[in-house]
Amino acid sequence: MTAKELREVALGLEGIVGVHAMNKSELLAAVKKAKGIKDEKKRRTSVDVRSIKVKIRELRSQKEALKEEGDKKKMKILRRRINRLKKKTRRVAMAG
Repeated sequence: MTAKELREVALGLEGIVGVHAMNKSELLAAVKKAKGIKDEKKRRTSVDVRSIKVKIRELRSQKEALKEEGDKKKMKILRRRINRLKKKTRRVAMAG
């Protein structure tokens, strides 16, 4: 929704004052509060370096099998996926 649409909704609700002076994030928070909607934060799954490295090893073996078949397109996809997972291991290691 745009800020303009949120203002119209907020004007229709009771208990919200100063609608025209609010920005979009303030409007959204006020409308949620007035309607009783709670923000549910996305749960972060904990990943450890070992599980990521196991996945990398699996993908490398798949890549070797594709290398023998000669499927360059799928090899490229696996190479990029391995690269992303290696970056993820570095980020997880830096985080603690």
